[in-house]
Amino acid sequence: MDTLLLSRIQFGANISFHILFPTITIALGWVLLFFKLRWQATGAAKWMDAYRFWVKVFALSFAMGVVSGITMSFQFGTNWPGFMESVGNIAGPLLAYEVMTAFFLEAVFLGIMLFGMSRVPSWLHTLSTFLVAFGTTMSAFWILVLNSWMHTPAGFEMRDGVAFATDWWAIIFNPSMPYRLVHMLLASGLTVAFLIAGLSAFRLLIGDRSDAVRATLRTGLVMGALLIPVQIVAGDFHGLNTLEHQPQKVAAMEGNWETRGNVPLLLFALPDEEARENRFEIGIPNGASLILKHKADGVVPGLNDFVAEDGSVTHPPVAPVFFSFRIMVGTGMAMLLLSWAAVALMWRRGGVQHLPKPLLLALVPMAFSGWVATLAGWYTTEIGRQPWLVQGVLTTEQAVAAVPAPMVLTTLIAYLAIYALLLFAYVSVLFYLARKAARGEDIAPRTALSGQAPVAVAAE
Repeated sequence: MDTLLLSRIQFGANISFHILFPTITIALGWVLLFFKLRWQATGAAKWMDAYRFWVKVFALSFAMGVVSGITMSFQFGTNWPGFMESVGNIAGPLLAYEVMTAFFLEAVFLGIMLFGMSRVPSWLHTLSTFLVAFGTTMSAFWILVLNSWMHTPAGFEMRDGVAFATDWWAIIFNPSMPYRLVHMLLASGLTVAFLIAGLSAFRLLIGDRSDAVRATLRTGLVMGALLIPVQIVAGDFHGLNTLEHQPQKVAAMEGNWETRGNVPLLLFALPDEEARENRFEIGIPNGASLILKHKADGVVPGLNDFVAEDGSVTHPPVAPVFFSFRIMVGTGMAMLLLSWAAVALMWRRGGVQHLPKPLLLALVPMAFSGWVATLAGWYTTEIGRQPWLVQGVLTTEQAVAAVPAPMVLTTLIAYLAIYALLLFAYVSVLFYLARKAARGEDIAPRTALSGQAPVAVAAE
């Protein structure tokens, strides 16, 4: 392994760990706002109990995201100095906008959200919850603006190898940004939906029959059932946009070697990049052409179009993109089937408490299905951009630092060991909190709250 490959793996490991936690906090902030508003509207204790439990998950996830994000940002200088040297005039301001408009907002109001429940008026606490949720979404917006610009750069000009902005509106609203933003926000919503459903199912299985756990389980299932078909449609639009701007990525996703029509949708295959063919293909005839061109004989680009005369390739490594795309889609299909089956049974049987035990058991591991789908989609997107760091502007080879490979390998091993330990601890704490909540040990007396809604006081 050389420095370039090790640096790519290291950054991939860092961002893979980091992205797990913003994926939760982006949508969970809005779910917490929903719980708080439902409590204010109805006075039902179950909604406040739900808020108190899930705000702990939010705090834990937020802290993990901040710490891992700092580590990741250092690598711009230590491993990829060519990135900022070449496109820092664009990347730097976008990252600064994220800090100024989002991170400061979250930092200011997070303390009130976490610790001000009984110390400030209820309206101020609700406003703080809204502003934290809005801040996490704005943070995602700016990060995805930068990431999208790296895939579909616009609004700039190159002078002596350095990018200079010529149109900030074109930079921000670059061709892939709307599709990428919607796809990621929906992914966050699905991650949270199944995390809520999975942990609530776990609490139900270990004997928690509270109104709060039933309310959160129902919320998670309905949220997942509603969002997954929207995500499928959004993913289709995102795929069509990728086909327009990065056809080599789509060719790798489909495992299609020759530009042709009537391309099958491969359910399984073993891409052989040396022989430039697939082995053991199992596919649906004309499926890829129908999805990408909306007609059976639609022409789909092939990987062989991205091979130079000297034999060098300008398409991404095929196998990682091919398989990660199928893991993402397969996980999404599992989400669709399980959430729809659960909602149908919940409606027919009169409540989540009547859901069959096998279905509840299936929901528990699906608590982390959003992570699996998000990482698989992220790998499809980012590996699919290779060999470019900024599409058509800067390659990864041009940006990597001249650091000795053994040094990168040493830090990579250290990162992986620490991240594995932290991830194990994070998941363990989630289930510890769930067990504690099932025993009724984490619910503070509601009489300690200030600024209660009149309907809540009347109910008590």
